[in-house]
Amino acid sequence: MDIFNLLFAVPPGALWPSLTAGLFGLLIGSFLNVVIYRMPKMIEREFANECAEHCCNTPLPHTDTFNLSVPRSACPHCGHKITAMENIPVISYLALRGKCSQCKAPISLRYPAIELTAGVLAALMVWTFGGGWLGLATIAFALLLLAMTFIDLDTFFLPDNLTYPLLWLGLLVNLNGAFVPLREAVIGALAGYLVLWTVNTLFKLVRGKEGMGNGDFKLLAALGAWMGWGMLPAIIMLSSVVGSLIGIYMMLFKGHGREVPIPFGPYLTGAGLIAMLFRPEILSMMQRYLHG
Repeated sequence: MDIFNLLFAVPPGALWPSLTAGLFGLLIGSFLNVVIYRMPKMIEREFANECAEHCCNTPLPHTDTFNLSVPRSACPHCGHKITAMENIPVISYLALRGKCSQCKAPISLRYPAIELTAGVLAALMVWTFGGGWLGLATIAFALLLLAMTFIDLDTFFLPDNLTYPLLWLGLLVNLNGAFVPLREAVIGALAGYLVLWTVNTLFKLVRGKEGMGNGDFKLLAALGAWMGWGMLPAIIMLSSVVGSLIGIYMMLFKGHGREVPIPFGPYLTGAGLIAMLFRPEILSMMQRYLHG
C-alpha cells in the first residue's frame, strides 16, 4: 500500500481519520480568519488602484504589499505582531484568556469559533465521505462555504476568487460522476445561476432595486455543479428555512427590524452544507413525495 492510500484511503465512519481531519480543519480555520478579513480588503485596494490608474490618472492610493501572507497579523489596537505560539487554533485564545498579550484588549470570540467550526466540518466530511480524494474535496467544499459565509456577513459580497474555484471544483469532482453525472452537474450550474438571476430580475422590475447580488447567482451555480440540478429545489427550500431561522434570531436577539438587509449568501451556504451531508436522505424524501 502506498503512502497516499495509507493516509487517506479510509472508509466513511472511521473515527481516527475523522479526528485527524478535524485537527487539520482547525489549522485551516486559522488561515480562514485571515482570508475572511483580508480578501475583501485586497479586492477593494486592487479596485481603487485600477480606478486611479485607468480613470483618474492619479497616483496609486495603495502601494504597500497587502495579501494573505503580508503583512503579519497584528493586534488592531496596539499593533503587536502575533507570534507563532499566539496563533495556535483555539488553544492560544484560551491561554491568552481572549485578550491581547500586550495591551490586553479583547480578542473577538469569532476567531476561535471559526476555527472550531472548520474543524468540525472537516471531521464531518471525512466521517461521511471517507478519507480518500472525495473526502478531501468535500473538506475544500465546506471550508470555502465557511469563508464565504463570514465574508458575505461582513461585506454583503461574495468574491469570485472563492465562488469560481468552488464551481470548477464541483465540475471536476463530477467528471467521473462522484455525486452526479457530469451532464447533470453542468445543467445544475447553469440552472442554479439562471434561477436566482431570474428571481432577481423580476424583483428589480417590481421593486425597482436589486434583491441580491451576482455572487449569490454564482454560489448557487457552484452548488448545482456539485450536486446536480435535481438538488436545486431542495437547496432553495433549505435556504429559505435557514434564512427564516437567521432572520428570527437577528430580530429577537440583535434588534434588527425587517427593513434591515441580511445577505443571502449565508442562507445558501448553510443549505449547501446540509444538502451535502444529508443528500441521500433528502433525495429519498423527494422521491417519496413525488411518487405519493
